[in-house]
Amino acid sequence: MSEDTIRLVTIGRILRRRWRLLAALAVVGALVGYGTSVLFPPRYTTSASVVLAGQWEERELLTQAEIAASSAVVDRAAGTLGWSGVSGSELRDQVSAKAADGNIIKISGTAETPERAQRLSDQVAKRFVTFAARLAGGSSEPAADSGPEALRKQVEETNRRITDLAKAADPGQTVEGVQARTALEKLRTSLEEAMKKLDQADPATNKAGMVVMGPAARPTGEAPPTRTQLVVGGALLFLLLAVIGHLTAARMNRRLRTEPEIAAALGSALIGTVEVPGERSAQRPGGGGPRTWIRRLLGIDTRWDVPTPRTSGDEAGRRIRYRRVCTRLRVQLPGARRLLAVVPEGDEIALRAAGQLVAEAKSDPLLRVVEVSVSQPMVPDRDTESGALVVLSAGSWTAGELAGIAEACADGRHEVVGVVVAGAVRARPARSAAHHPDNATPALAARGHGTGGSV
Repeated sequence: MSEDTIRLVTIGRILRRRWRLLAALAVVGALVGYGTSVLFPPRYTTSASVVLAGQWEERELLTQAEIAASSAVVDRAAGTLGWSGVSGSELRDQVSAKAADGNIIKISGTAETPERAQRLSDQVAKRFVTFAARLAGGSSEPAADSGPEALRKQVEETNRRITDLAKAADPGQTVEGVQARTALEKLRTSLEEAMKKLDQADPATNKAGMVVMGPAARPTGEAPPTRTQLVVGGALLFLLLAVIGHLTAARMNRRLRTEPEIAAALGSALIGTVEVPGERSAQRPGGGGPRTWIRRLLGIDTRWDVPTPRTSGDEAGRRIRYRRVCTRLRVQLPGARRLLAVVPEGDEIALRAAGQLVAEAKSDPLLRVVEVSVSQPMVPDRDTESGALVVLSAGSWTAGELAGIAEACADGRHEVVGVVVAGAVRARPARSAAHHPDNATPALAARGHGTGGSV
């Protein structure tokens, strides 16, 4: 796993080198969001407010909000609305209530059209007020006579009986008759005072006063998520997943990037590094067909995680690097007449570097170039070579793949005498071809394959 820190420059590189792929994935995400909006029709939401008179604690307001969205209220509203194919259980998923500041219960209704959403909110608010009044009165049905209401009726009946008894008492002015009428009037007064105190102490009188604050406003826009939000959200989601996928692939990348790591994987020493002018065609995989065309169209035929090639010096400076590598080889192996230049198959940058090394040593046939398959490495058996020189580019191969090449060299009785790492650079444009007649790159030497071949 790569331990490189993910920086903003990495994300910028992804956006710059994979913008075609990211744009295509964003379009796919937008289409997925649009399809989702088609499957789920637009919804509209509006709210009706109910004011609760009196002093209420917060937990009591929460209880009233739960009652407003309960099945007892919503089922009654569904029966009044009479919408075909819509039951109370379905409406319960479309109704919500919450307690707001100022002893207000906000009842929200969601439906397929603005008119239905408005009617649903208004009807649930009305049913909530009616149901709460019945609960405050101690009854869930209007026809039931119990609790304080029944007591009031009994008091009224008692008052009528007292009046009848007062009329039936001795109409004369006897002491007994006057005392009887006085006692009856005192009893009537006591009952009236008791009923007044009962009314004042009755919580239904204090807290049953609920008022709907007008009809719910008809909604003018869809409830979130809207179709536009789904389309934009789908595009952003796919774009984000694509960037995360690239970053994950970069973190899981096991290709070796530094010269010491490459040399250690091959079990040899680093001879030197050379530069190859970068060409876009050299970074593209070969082949044709629809799949290759699609890869090129999306811009995924080249690697994005390769650092931007730095600007190189002139051609003469690059050729000096090649001459120094050849000199080190001659110094390290003074008696050797020829080495096998092993290049991983598909590494065009390394192949061009090996050709340049052959060209620089044209006066002394030092190298014979062979390409070796990385998946099934096979190196020609030792003939007149005194060892193998591995030429490859950095950041292209894993430690296991390089170890396989080293084992293939050992099987062919070739000792890996050194490693040359080639890097792509941006060449400065030549000012005039007439000024540099000797700086043209020599033609690439003929190369052999994994089964052998001579230069």
